[in-house]
Amino acid sequence: MSVAEQIQARKNGLAPSQLNRQRIPIYGVGLADGEAPTSLTHPLTWRLYHHDALLTLADYQALKGFDGLKNALAKTPKEVGEMIKAANVRGRGGAGFNAGLKWTFMTPPDGGVRYLICNADEMEPGTFKDRLLMERIPFQLIEGMLISAYAIGASVGYIFIRGEYILAAQRLQNAIDECLANGLLGDNILGTDFNFELHVHTGAGRYICGEETALINCLEGRRANPRTKPPFPQVSGAWGRPTVVNNVETLNNMPAILLNGVDWYLDLPKKKGKSQTPGTKIMGVSGRVKDAGLWEVPFGYTARELIELAGGMQDGLTLKAWLPGGASTDFLTASDEHLDTVMDFDPITKAGSRLGTCLMMVVDETQDMVSLSKNLQKFFQRESCGWCTPCRDGLPWGMKILDAIDSGQGQDGDIDKLSELTGDLWIGKTFCAHAPGAMEPLMSALKYFRHEFEAKINNDKLGE
Repeated sequence: MSVAEQIQARKNGLAPSQLNRQRIPIYGVGLADGEAPTSLTHPLTWRLYHHDALLTLADYQALKGFDGLKNALAKTPKEVGEMIKAANVRGRGGAGFNAGLKWTFMTPPDGGVRYLICNADEMEPGTFKDRLLMERIPFQLIEGMLISAYAIGASVGYIFIRGEYILAAQRLQNAIDECLANGLLGDNILGTDFNFELHVHTGAGRYICGEETALINCLEGRRANPRTKPPFPQVSGAWGRPTVVNNVETLNNMPAILLNGVDWYLDLPKKKGKSQTPGTKIMGVSGRVKDAGLWEVPFGYTARELIELAGGMQDGLTLKAWLPGGASTDFLTASDEHLDTVMDFDPITKAGSRLGTCLMMVVDETQDMVSLSKNLQKFFQRESCGWCTPCRDGLPWGMKILDAIDSGQGQDGDIDKLSELTGDLWIGKTFCAHAPGAMEPLMSALKYFRHEFEAKINNDKLGE
């Protein structure tokens, strides 16, 4: 659906999502009326203003495609790495770590192979931003990986993609094939001595593969269990060689930085004046809002403003709670204090949650927090790799208690047991962050909505 069609749909009182059309970002945010988005205002998605999807090399190159790579190849790898580090591209997969700084942790080149892996295993519930980028602008990810690989000296790359993303995998492979045929992948790229081969690797469908060492194990054909760190992948990763793992959206930032420069990237959030985090972010809202979808905006938007972009809550519904960035973040409430929090890494942390993927999931007053918590815990229990005892046994135990409360079998002390469990499965008690992530929504649900859990147990007693 084109931007013009989206605008017309709104004039007719219908959102694209209500027309059963796949959403693309709204581009007018922060722009004057009639002003088209450009690489300077919407570096990740501006090309989609001109095409519903850019699936041929010619279309992509007509819109400055691979110009960033050409600029990178005119510099030394060290200079490119220093640019990305100075730009402070914070990881868009949830951790928020400086990507350029992460690159510096690689061991020095020794003549052997070095790997770059794109983490495209987007299995966080409520998250669908990477899918948009891979399905609609596959060449942009490839260009971002080429720039990154040049900077770190990688000669082989993998896009580890979620198995259910069939269309995205097909479009990426088609784009790779066309790049190979035109000298943009393989040996002596664009007439230089830079060589890079790129492969699409489809995952088998495990949430734990979002953890980078579990992803590497799976890529190697092993069981997807996390590895002990150190050594970190930058020292010993895929097949024992230095490896960098970056998120899809993170890598999509690289072409624009090489095209427009570091100072431009650092200045982007100043438009809102509420954030110091450089660049833009694909933010989104799902749940019972009028117009769920994705928007590329500079850092600095508040949670309230993001919900307003989604048209507000559906008629007759009132916001009760929201998850800032996927199912493994803490619930925040409809209080002014929480809603006026800037959707940025540090402010959301200070509010008591995590930014995560920055795709908000809203909960309205008609939704039961006990049932909702049970549904989330069911997912995390199922997706545990079973490697460590607290996660393997603790998550099913919590699920059993929640199921009892929800089905009318709750007992005195069950809520305290759940609260104790959130501590037993917290950071430092388990092998990786899977169980602590599962505890975040449960811990916050008990903190803010304990009365709903108590009411279910007390009502059950009255019925005895």
